[in-house]
Amino acid sequence: MTIEAPETKIVDSYRISCDGGEGALGHPRVWLQMPMEHGWVECPYCDAKFVHKDHADKA
Repeated sequence: MTIEAPETKIVDSYRISCDGGEGALGHPRVWLQMPMEHGWVECPYCDAKFVHKDHADKA
């Protein structure tokens, strides 16, 4: 059984940042590099999933 990511965002860069949003209720900003062969990465703090637009149909 797999658990879906709480939030999935389509992005146009393979290097993105995540701060959890929501101002003071977020988390420290982290920079994430997604592997080009996978086209997605998950934030280690909030589990948000970032998918590159070129891989949106596969993820």
